[in-house]
This record gives sequence, structure tokens and C-alpha cells, in this order.
Amino acid sequence: MGYTRVMAIFVRQDEERTQLQERIAAELRERSKQNASSNDLPDGVSDSQYMKGTKQTSSLGWLWILVGLVAAGVVFWLAIISSH
Repeated sequence: MGYTRVMAIFVRQDEERTQLQERIAAELRERSKQNASSNDLPDGVSDSQYMKGTKQTSSLGWLWILVGLVAAGVVFWLAIISSH
């Protein structure tokens, strides 16, 4: 008889949410709404003073990365050649 009760509880939990689950879901939705409304800044920083004097990377930023990779490759190649 205990087995039947346990099985019935599992079936019932699968079919509908319990009051506790509903309450937790409602609290999480409320917290999410509060956090979304209180954090309108995308980066969470209220003072953008640290951004003064900076500039965006130019469209040739990828070229500097490529030059750095090629330079590292040349140094690596020279190190291998010199060890033989």
C-alpha cells in the first residue's frame, strides 16, 4: 500500500505544480523584475569617468593581432632553427 501512495505522489507532482513550487516561481519572477528595473546600466557602472581619454579600436585592429601572431611565429621558428 505504501508503494501505491508513493507512486501516486510522483504522478501528481509530474502533472501539476505544488503550492511551494508556485510560490518559489512567483518569488523568482518578482526578483527578476526588481533586478531588471534597478539595473538599467548595461555594464553596471554608474560612473563612466574611467572611460575619458580612451578611444575605440580602429578598423585595423585585426591587423595588429595578425602582426603579433606572425612575429611570435617568426620568433618560435628562429628558436627551433637555432637549436638544431
